[in-house]
Amino acid sequence: MAAPSPSPIISVRGLRNAFGDQVIHDQLDLDVRPGEILGVVGGSGTGKSVLMRSIIGLQEPVEGDVEVFGTSMRGKEEDEAFEVRKRWGVMFQGGALFSTLTVAENVQVPLREFYPHFNAKLLDEIARYKIHLSGLPPEAAHKFPSELSGGMRKRAGLARSLAMDPELLFLDEPTAGLDPIGASKFDELTKSLQETLELTVFLITHDLDTLYAICDRVAVIADKKVIAIGKIDELLATDHPWIHEYFSGPRGRAARLGHERQG
Repeated sequence: MAAPSPSPIISVRGLRNAFGDQVIHDQLDLDVRPGEILGVVGGSGTGKSVLMRSIIGLQEPVEGDVEVFGTSMRGKEEDEAFEVRKRWGVMFQGGALFSTLTVAENVQVPLREFYPHFNAKLLDEIARYKIHLSGLPPEAAHKFPSELSGGMRKRAGLARSLAMDPELLFLDEPTAGLDPIGASKFDELTKSLQETLELTVFLITHDLDTLYAICDRVAVIADKKVIAIGKIDELLATDHPWIHEYFSGPRGRAARLGHERQG
C-alpha cells in the first residue's frame, strides 16, 4: 500500500477576491506540497500577488478558506496568527526594503517584531549570517538600499525573508528586472537554499527560464482560478489557449531548449 501523501503546507479552498465589482478570483483552489518549489504564473491582472497576499493575511478574501501549516488564517486576530507567521518569510516584488534602514537593519526588522528581547549583538550576528546566505558581501550590511544595485537589493530582500529561519518562503517576481546572468544566479541561489534549508517555496514569476530551472510544479491562474497545476510537461498536454501560448510560444520554446541543453 502506498504511503499517504503528506498534508499540504498551504491549502486554499473556494477563494474569492474582489475589489468592488471587479472579481479577481472565484472559487480558486490550490495546494502547496511540503518541500516543493511551486511556480505560480498567469497573465497580467490574474491576481498572482493578490493570491499571495491572501495567503499571508494582507488581503481579506470575500469567501473561501486559507490554511497554512494546518491552521486556518481566515479571520485570525494578530496574536492568533503570530505563531504561524513566524514560520514563513516573504520577499515582496522589488525587495520592498525600508529606504531609511541599512541592509542589516532591514534584515533585523522581523526579528525585532517577533523577538523584542534579542540584544543588539545577537541581532547583528543573525543579520550578518543571513546576508552571507543571500550571497551579498559583508560590507553590504552597512549600506542603504539606494546604494545597492537592483540585483543586490533583491538579495537583501531575500536575506530579510530568511531572518526567522522560515520553513515556508514566498517570493514575488524575484528575477524581474535582472539580466539573464543575474536571474540565473538568483535561481541557483533559490534552489540551493531550498535544498539546504529544506524550504517550501511559493514563487510568483513570469520567467520561463526560472520555471524550467527550479520549479517542481507550476500552477496556472486564468479565468479567475487555478486552471491547471503540475509539471511543465503535464501542462503542455492541456488544451487551454493561454497555457499553449505561454509555454509553446517563441520564448517558451527557447526556455525549453535551453533547459534540455543544460540537462
